[in-house]
Amino acid sequence: MKTGLKACAAALLTALLVSGCGTDTENSAGPSTTQSRTADAPSADGTGFYAEIGGNRIYYASQGTGRPLILLHGGLISSEPTFGALVPELAKSRRVITVDLQAHGRTPDFDRPMGFESMADDIAGLIGHLGLGQADVLGYSLGGGVALQIATRHPDQVSALGVVSAPYRSDGWLPEMRAGMAAMDAEAMRSTPMYQIYTGVAPDPNGWTALVTKTRQLLVTDYDWTAQLPAVKAPTLVLTAESDALRREHAVDMVARLGKTARLEVIPATTHYDIMSRTDLLTPVLTGFFGGTAGR
Repeated sequence: MKTGLKACAAALLTALLVSGCGTDTENSAGPSTTQSRTADAPSADGTGFYAEIGGNRIYYASQGTGRPLILLHGGLISSEPTFGALVPELAKSRRVITVDLQAHGRTPDFDRPMGFESMADDIAGLIGHLGLGQADVLGYSLGGGVALQIATRHPDQVSALGVVSAPYRSDGWLPEMRAGMAAMDAEAMRSTPMYQIYTGVAPDPNGWTALVTKTRQLLVTDYDWTAQLPAVKAPTLVLTAESDALRREHAVDMVARLGKTARLEVIPATTHYDIMSRTDLLTPVLTGFFGGTAGR
């Protein structure tokens, strides 16, 4: 692909990612008092807390009470713009915990590459740190890959799993999506709303280049988790948009490989980039699935 086409692909990917992000915050009234470890340091803006996991500081926020549900955002964006409109609905019947993954949002970068496996271990560590025992886990896009890795690497900590618009093999993405990932350029993206969102909350706004570089390296690396799928014990909901950035047959195949406790839901009139903003369509599907798995 020529340089100009790569730049266009990256710009399109960025614009589409930002267009799917809401601006509401999930904790407009401040951090919930339902977290189990009050010793965790509050964030400077009072929206959440920092947990020390494996020597690294990970930002999380908590809202509601009851059975825990952990939400994991997509690449280059954080939990607030991804789940801001969805959290209040889900928190009506459960405790919802949003996490900013390595180098994203309010979580600083760590002295390591960005990996699905290492970030999955971070979340498993957080589940233990908060004394949850088990939690439901829902991940979108990059966060969906992390969620799937939690369920394969730490199956006893996941009571129910939701994977939104994320493949179990890297070739599950459409070719144009992979081209956009490979073309992401930190300098070119400084003019985007995504950069403004990042610098508005990041503990080190100068970390933008590292975030984009590490995320690009993660997303262009080939992977195949076929052999790991049998390790998933939790009932699983695979969600895709009607016009998603991954192949529909790949999602169908994932459900078949996960077995009888997995099911596929296609959210109508949505794309990969706006699916998380459609709370009117997502809320009944998610509450029905996660509520229905209680006690299993």
